[in-house]
Amino acid sequence: MTLLYEGDIRDKELVEHLFSTHDIEVVINFTAESHVDRSIEESELFLQTNVLGTQNLLEVAKKHWKLKPQDKYSRSFKEGVKFIQISTDEVYGSLGEVGSFTERTPLAPNSPYSASKASADLLVRAYYETFGIPINITRCSNNYGPYQFPEKLIPLMIHNCLLCKELPIYGDGLQIRDWLHVEDHCRAIDIVLHNGMSGEVYNVGGNNEKTNLELVRLIINYLGQSETLIKHIKDRPGHDRRYAIDSSKIMTQLGWRPHYTFEEGIREIVEWYITHKDWMDHIISGEYDQHYEEMYLKI
Repeated sequence: MTLLYEGDIRDKELVEHLFSTHDIEVVINFTAESHVDRSIEESELFLQTNVLGTQNLLEVAKKHWKLKPQDKYSRSFKEGVKFIQISTDEVYGSLGEVGSFTERTPLAPNSPYSASKASADLLVRAYYETFGIPINITRCSNNYGPYQFPEKLIPLMIHNCLLCKELPIYGDGLQIRDWLHVEDHCRAIDIVLHNGMSGEVYNVGGNNEKTNLELVRLIINYLGQSETLIKHIKDRPGHDRRYAIDSSKIMTQLGWRPHYTFEEGIREIVEWYITHKDWMDHIISGEYDQHYEEMYLKI
């Protein structure tokens, strides 16, 4: 039986209740404020959720997973427990024209969002080093897939294309991202959960580097629209120029490989959004329209 609880990871009473009521052995912390644009406008919310929320989960998990909870110096934990922190390649900052992020790349976040995620990663590492709690950190490239909120680039461009609306692109649109299908990402997390070595970081990339402009043109061509819809707007502050993930560690040590090519994945996702228009219409509310106007129409 699967149970779903909706709540705030900063709520210590709720997290304590869940651990006390259920025999929780694994925490996979996907929870995060994740949109860079929003972090520029509301940085405190990102720190509250991404840093303090993660610390709350770690502290409660440590308490309930210890074999000797009364011993504050004990590093003995129940067998099979693990805390997995889902992070992002953005904690590494921006790359030049060549090279890729490895797990040894220094953290150099350039936005409030990526700074909050880097801070959470360091907290998770500290709980491993200080208390011995079994952890892994995964750092992935840009995800895409069904049910992605329309403030993200791919669903935003698909939605606007379907409505023949302008397609806002920051700066020259030549920022490069490595795209990873969400199902490939989830398979990587599952492999790390079962086979990852405690304390290790694993990068997960799709090996699909595209400029933002190239991606938008793919969507335009697939939907039979015109490139005249493209509107270049003022670049956002601290916009990283290029990300690229070196996934060789998870490939060689754990045997993970991405299944999707980007061409397969983007066709599937465009079709998904076409056939799930009702879902998109339900998601886009007055609040979303206000956010869209603030981000893209007043620049």
